[in-house]
Amino acid sequence: MERRTTAVIGLTGGIASGKSTVAARWRARGARVIDADELAREVVAPGEPALEAIARAFGPEFVRPDGNLDRKRLGAWVFAEPAAVARLNAITHPAILARVGAALATAQRDNMPWIVYEAALVIENELAPGLSTLVTVVCEPELQVSRAVARDGLDETLVRQRLENQTDNATRLARADLVIHNDGSLEALLSEADRIFDGLIGKWGPLPEG
Repeated sequence: MERRTTAVIGLTGGIASGKSTVAARWRARGARVIDADELAREVVAPGEPALEAIARAFGPEFVRPDGNLDRKRLGAWVFAEPAAVARLNAITHPAILARVGAALATAQRDNMPWIVYEAALVIENELAPGLSTLVTVVCEPELQVSRAVARDGLDETLVRQRLENQTDNATRLARADLVIHNDGSLEALLSEADRIFDGLIGKWGPLPEG
């Protein structure tokens, strides 16, 4: 069988926008999803070079006694300072992108017609030009705040700081190829996710079963 190039569908959205819900729906329907958040956790696991670099850059107090990164403590400190966010990203993003490349190579070997790359910072990190299609999930910022507080138990001030460090909706909409609005019910979101998914199959081809 002739090997085809695997298309990469970007799926992005801000904190508590519903992006992960869409990704889960697509995964349940057979899509192979590369989750940038999951990779971000992997690259800072105990013994990983990125964790050691974080401890050197920000201090050993951000590593818990069990050897794991204190993500909540680091996040509360870093997201209050944009320069610190840039330093953290400079440490973690190369390691994350290396794993993305490995996952894409595997999909290519498996002759997958397309895969999904789920990440919050696609636009911020200038990754959109390397994607075949960019799907963006958006909702009103105040909804993002209330959902993040209810879902993750985060402090409202911290959520707002994170929003300030992410691209605004106007920019997301301008850069998106396809948009999913999530200002309504879960059922409405899943319906939109299915509609977009069916369109991706129509454009990029059906996914293998199993």
